[in-house]
Amino acid sequence: MVTVRDVGERGLIELMMRVLTPMPSAPIPFWDDVSGWGLGDGRVAVLKTDMLVWRTDVPRGMTPFQAARKAVVMNFSDLASKGVKPLAFMASLGIPSNMEVEAVLEMARGFDSGSREYGAYMVGGDTNEAGEVVIGGVAFGLADEKTIMRRDGARPGDILATTGSFGRTAAAFKVLIDGYEAPKGVMDSILESVYMPKARVSEGLALAETGAVSASMDSSDGLALSLYDLSRSSHVGFRIDRLPASPEAREFGEACGIELEELVFYGGEEYELVFTLKPELVDSARNALRRVNCEMIEFGEVIEEIKITYTHNGEEKPIKPLGWNHFRTMD
Repeated sequence: MVTVRDVGERGLIELMMRVLTPMPSAPIPFWDDVSGWGLGDGRVAVLKTDMLVWRTDVPRGMTPFQAARKAVVMNFSDLASKGVKPLAFMASLGIPSNMEVEAVLEMARGFDSGSREYGAYMVGGDTNEAGEVVIGGVAFGLADEKTIMRRDGARPGDILATTGSFGRTAAAFKVLIDGYEAPKGVMDSILESVYMPKARVSEGLALAETGAVSASMDSSDGLALSLYDLSRSSHVGFRIDRLPASPEAREFGEACGIELEELVFYGGEEYELVFTLKPELVDSARNALRRVNCEMIEFGEVIEEIKITYTHNGEEKPIKPLGWNHFRTMD
């Protein structure tokens, strides 16, 4: 008997896709971050659903307010990676019957706060009894079909870039799950990255307007897996020559004896945008991001050979397809 643990999340999705009927002329293909429906006037209704399960997605110390807000961010981040402005959010909420009412109200406040933070509204949902808290979120937005940044357009010679640095969340999970002690100077910052994540909505909208992006996705499953997903969709590889590491990750790694590469590539839940740029439009993208107070980080290039490597001190190292994968551990 083959179980979902045997095939993993991505393998399971591939098997499910084989029994689904593709929608004719779909504006956004299967395996992208979001789904869409063409409205016939050049616009696309964009939908995203993402699930938060308390046991696997809510770390120690996270409040009901923060968990509900995170459910919004998870969904809005994928819209952001396509250059789509979120307009509305809905949640299907499964809760135990003995849960305190005030905790549920705190989640409602989290849904509202997260939605309003990005100019959207919580417009409804559903509640049901469950053995543990499960939040199924749905985000909705509208976009011009011509400006949607899909995963499948990267070409050899394009520049690989991101909206921010990596490693803070991986360091936080080392503290919250594995019991590491973080230096006092970085503890608040790394925990904040997990408890109060940000979706790069303004950044995604700014990039979409430039026409500079050839492929894009969010990094919620970790930088390494994001690169593998982009590689799969665009049929290209990546050569990385700069580690987009946060200062906190560097300090944490040095203090705890953990390789910086591990923290940067194999973490997860950073919610940064990872994208490729047409070389002649790099300056346009950089300037657009600066207008929304974001400094773009260029950290590699797209190559024809389908492999992903990081070159450091003259040594080329393969990047493994590891990160957050439902139904499996981080192996």
